[in-house]
Amino acid sequence: MLISDSIAAFIDEMLNDCGGTLEIKRNDLAKKLGCVPSQINYVVASRFTPERGYIIESRRGGGGYIRIIRKVMSEDDILLKFFNDSKDGLAERELEAILSTLYSSDIITAREARFIRACLSQSALSSLPKEVQETIRGDSFRNMLLTLMN
Repeated sequence: MLISDSIAAFIDEMLNDCGGTLEIKRNDLAKKLGCVPSQINYVVASRFTPERGYIIESRRGGGGYIRIIRKVMSEDDILLKFFNDSKDGLAERELEAILSTLYSSDIITAREARFIRACLSQSALSSLPKEVQETIRGDSFRNMLLTLMN
């Protein structure tokens, strides 16, 4: 298991134990897990994102901390959030994070995630000019979300 996976799993377990709100000190957690504080920052920034249903607050310095809050949202709230978030276009990495959240929230199946990924991938949109691919991906994904909302 990669160190980033271990850090993410540890933080997720702590979030579960704390009822969805966690305040951690980077240095303390880094010492406990045998890594450097920047690895903690990387994991929090890449795995505990708003797209995945988390709110992050941070304070730097000697007494610095990271507060992670897992948002509890209904299926409709999640779909509406992603509908609104994709109106200005959607990068492929953003799509991946959204699909991960939709799957882990039991809103879509693994098969549906693979289908959406295939339809909106870089290779599927490769015949379009690069400058419109994110817009088309966003518009197409919004239409798929509308189908899920009905």
